[in-house]
Amino acid sequence: MSRLLHQPTHSLTQQTSPVMGRPRQFVPAEALRDALAVFWDKGYQATSLDDLTAAMHLSRSSFYACFGSKHAVMMAAVELYADELFARLETVASSMPAVEAVHAVLAAIAEVDAGRRGCFFVNSVTELAPHDEALAAFAQRHVARTGALVVGLLERAGFTPALAQSRAAALLALTIGTITLRKAGLPVPELLTILSQAQLLLADTTPST
Repeated sequence: MSRLLHQPTHSLTQQTSPVMGRPRQFVPAEALRDALAVFWDKGYQATSLDDLTAAMHLSRSSFYACFGSKHAVMMAAVELYADELFARLETVASSMPAVEAVHAVLAAIAEVDAGRRGCFFVNSVTELAPHDEALAAFAQRHVARTGALVVGLLERAGFTPALAQSRAAALLALTIGTITLRKAGLPVPELLTILSQAQLLLADTTPST
């Protein structure tokens, strides 16, 4: 869970005066989810501070006091999204046989029927990582832990460690490509056909010579 959800100077049930409407109980975790939704809809650059404070029901002073900056909120939102996704992937990975689990993990990442909104993590990395060192570093850690999860499943399925590494990288590249094509508007049947190519990478546990 993001470090920004545990600010020591703010109670999780602190009263605040929202920008619009009547006061409500202020829960930083809920406010962060509100911010995540705005970033996901508009992207980081197109999201204004007014957009965030309105969605989070915060005055500007309360926003800065609790979260510090727009960038800090973005980082916290990306971390929250990625951490929750990874927790779901771990649950999937532990609940079925190895090869079946790989397919299920890839399907959970790709979400081919989720529409053109895209994946919040992939959207954020595409927009910001080339010029945002903090986000790029977190993205690399998240991709590495996801890759390690897939590698572990492949090794359980009988792949050698070296082959498991290369196949896991290819499988994740295929999945991220599927996400990109989903955002571009490809129909679900075509996305499923693309993602089904993972079967070719899972069919042979013997290294090529």
